Amino acid sequence: MKRNLLTLFIAAALLFSCSSDKDDSIQDNDIVGSWELTALEIDESTASDDEKYAQDILSFLSAINCSIMTITFNADLSVITENSGNYLEINVNPGGTGLDVPCPTQKDTSVDSYMYEGGVLTYIDENEVETTVNAEISGNTMRVNATELDFANFNDGGVLVFTRK
Repeated sequence: MKRNLLTLFIAAALLFSCSSDKDDSIQDNDIVGSWELTALEIDESTASDDEKYAQDILSFLSAINCSIMTITFNADLSVITENSGNYLEINVNPGGTGLDVPCPTQKDTSVDSYMYEGGVLTYIDENEVETTVNAEISGNTMRVNATELDFANFNDGGVLVFTRK
């Protein structure tokens, strides 16, 4: 289960840490700014145990103001991704009172490019495979359908929720 959670954070990081060779002078500026991963919304009635576990851990980290991933979209179509998901240490409190997940102090950072237009975020990964996902922005909240990311062991994937910093 721990491996699947890490896969979720790695896949989310890959979503926003890949480059695009496209030059598009028309862009929606709604996405420009820094966004922090704050929640995973799932359907409790159909969610897998891995999805519920990932949601619990992300909720726990958000409650202690621990940023597991920050993505900064710049107006020049560059994107900076800071991801701590690879450094999570997931434990259970010795007294059996719940999760013990310290906020990671290490992070991976990448600088790439993106294209965002009309609610569609497009990027090209290191293998030059183009991926497009819907990124719905409303005020200071961005929602990305995790189903479009095709996570292993996630039934419906849920929705990754990012909050503008």
